[in-house]
This record gives sequence, C-alpha cells and structure tokens, in this order.
Amino acid sequence: MSAEPLLIRRLSADEPDFDGQLAKLLSWDEVSNPTVVSAVTDILSALRREGDEALLNYTRQFDGVAAQNVAELEVPLERCRQALANIPAASRQALEEAATRIRQYHEHQRQQSWQYAEADGTVLGQKITPMDRVGLYVPGGKATYPSSVLMNAIPAKVAGVGELIMVSPTPRGFMNEMVLAAAAIAGVDRVFAVGGAQAIGALAFGTQLVPRVDKIVGPGNIYVATAKRQVFGLVGLDMIAGPSEILVICDGQTDPDWIAMDLFSQAEHDEDAQSILISPDSAFLDQVEESIARLLPDADRQEIIRQSLKARGALIEVGSLQEAVALSNRIAPEHLELSVADPDALLPDIRHAGAIFMGRHTPEALGDYCAGPNHVLPTSGTARFSSPLGVYDFQKRSSIIHCSPAGAAELAKTASVLARGESLTAHAISAEYRMKGGADE
Repeated sequence: MSAEPLLIRRLSADEPDFDGQLAKLLSWDEVSNPTVVSAVTDILSALRREGDEALLNYTRQFDGVAAQNVAELEVPLERCRQALANIPAASRQALEEAATRIRQYHEHQRQQSWQYAEADGTVLGQKITPMDRVGLYVPGGKATYPSSVLMNAIPAKVAGVGELIMVSPTPRGFMNEMVLAAAAIAGVDRVFAVGGAQAIGALAFGTQLVPRVDKIVGPGNIYVATAKRQVFGLVGLDMIAGPSEILVICDGQTDPDWIAMDLFSQAEHDEDAQSILISPDSAFLDQVEESIARLLPDADRQEIIRQSLKARGALIEVGSLQEAVALSNRIAPEHLELSVADPDALLPDIRHAGAIFMGRHTPEALGDYCAGPNHVLPTSGTARFSSPLGVYDFQKRSSIIHCSPAGAAELAKTASVLARGESLTAHAISAEYRMKGGADE
C-alpha cells in the first residue's frame, strides 16, 4: 500500500454513503465568484465605453506590456512565420504532423447544403454557411498551449470561416514561439497580444484595432470564463469550460504505472483538475496507488499533481465492468479511457463522454495533441448534452422554403386553421391570400 494513504482517496460503490461522497467529489462551483464577476463587469463596461484606450490600459496593467500605443498590440503575421521558421525542426515537424491529422479528421465533419422537392413543386432544404469572423482565445499564463491553437483554428478554417482573430496575453512582453508558429500553420488571419476579460470584451464589442467577431472559442482562466459568460448572446461561445478531467475504467490487467501516469496527465494541468480510476479489482487499485506514490516524486509538476489528486482524485472500486460503465455515465467525463481487454464490448453502453479512448494503448495524451479528434471537450458533466468542438460549431444553418403556387395553396389551409386557433388573424389572412393565388394559377 502507499506510504501516503491520503495522497488520493479510495471509495467503494457499495458503501452506504457512496452517492454523497461521489457528489462531493464531483462538485465544482463554476464561474460564480462575486469578486471576479464584479471585476469583469467593470472591465467589460470600460471596453464598451472606451474601446482601444481601455484595451491598452488594461494590457499595461495586467500583463505589464510597455506598449506606447494600441497599434503595438497587433502581432504581424510575419512574426508568426518567423517563429515557424526558427523553432527546432522536430517541433515544427510535430506541429505540422498534428495539424495534418487534425485537418483530415475534421474534413469528415464538413456539412453540405441540401434540398428536396415535393410532388407539387415546393422545395425545402437547408443552407450551410460558415461564420464570417471568429475569435480564438489562447492562454498565456501558467502555461501556453500551441495544441489549442491547432484544435480551435483548424476546424474553423475547414468550415470556411472568413477571418480568424487570435488573442493571447504576452506577460511582460513574452511571446511563446510555439504558439506563434502554430498560428502560422493553422492559417490564423490576425494576432493580438491581449488577454484576460479585456480581450474577450474587445472581441465581443469590437474596437478600432480589434474587429468584432461572431463567435469566441478557446479556454482561459476564471476571468476569461466569466467574461465569456457575460458576453454570451452578443456573440456565440464554444462552451464555459471547467477544470480538465479524466476517468479511467480498467479491468486490472493494464500496467499500473501506465494508469498512474494517465491520471497524472490530467492532474498536472492545475490543482482543480480531476483524475478518477474505476476498477472491479481491489488489488489493482492498490497497485496503482503504489505506482502513484513511487512515480510522483519524479514528476516535473509534482506539487500541482499532488494537490489535484488529494483534492479531486479518487480510486473507486465497483462490482463489475458493467457497474463501472453505469458509474461513468453518471459522471459524464470529459476524457474516458476504456483500458480493458475488449473496449468495443463496453462502447455501446457508453452514453455520456466527451472523448472515448479505446484500449490499453490509447492514452488520453495522444488525443490532446495529434490523434486527430478535437481536444476541446465538455467538462463538469456537460457531456450529457454537449459535444466536442468541431466544424459544425463554425457553420450556421438556414432553412430554405420555396413554395410553388399549388403547394402554397395547400399549406395555407393548415396554416390558416392553426393561426386562427392562436388568434393571429394577420397570419391567417396572409396565408389565405396564397390560397386564392394558388387557385388562380
């Protein structure tokens, strides 16, 4: 057993108070900090009133950027191309290989317009149109994520978005070369060195420098998430994401070190990330706990992992793999690993998960970077009703209705009755005019 029994909690599904323990483990108070909400409200109000002046002032204040004027906040695309040329060859090759796989996967999601004609000549259909302009937020605080640039930008480009605007904070003027290189590979159209709630406000309202967008995608801290929530409706959003999560279902036959490291792979994101292992094999849970204790001291981000596992991690014993699947559906995890001999046997019963990683040789880390499917996934149980980011998030659907005279006359009979039933007589008369028109044809 682990020398540190409190490193990660152990739970059993047959304990009388298991439901309460599980609810406490999963609880996550989303963007509701009143101090943050108040600060973000003030920032957004200033952005709406003052535009570029507020954007420049907040960037100086929060990021320590010594820009003399707002125009200096735009990063020339040539700077991105230089970064791509200057990063190590192995890094460039990895980014380009990941980009190719992401693009190939998302090309399968592209939707097409369609129509069909009825017997009387009426035509019905749907027109698919890409968004004109999308804003991409890229974090630049504790860590920087070139992979997020690829995952957000490439589906937008596959969808046909006209202009992609990237915003990313540059604390004290530091620019991450890999992020800039990823922007060049993904085809980002404009880049601005701004972040935080002020960047969200600039994208939502538009300023003289930053154009207003139709939708904002990309992860951020609590200030960014709060700002996204406050501007929703004025612009579209991808999602309000919570901390990253992994849930592993294992039959007890995978190397326990592999599973421990898979749990670490989420825990190292931040202290609020969640890592859960479910298995019917109690002895295997012991082995994983031992692996955690042994491997943790050598982890580069061991303190973050330690705090994450202690606060929100768990090893859960269940009676069977079927019970594990049922519990997983209750949790609706962002990432679900089926580390079992026959993952295809479990797949039909998986109802709620952002991404499903099949078998012992498919760690979640591969999906984060280069497998191809998107790593922007629903968190905090929202996989019950949400899906991964994809091409469809950057396309709009418009209904097409083209009535023939005969078709209009026939439809008007039904519309007239329903409209008068709702006391909307102008609707009824408008339809009835077409009854006469159709009869005259």
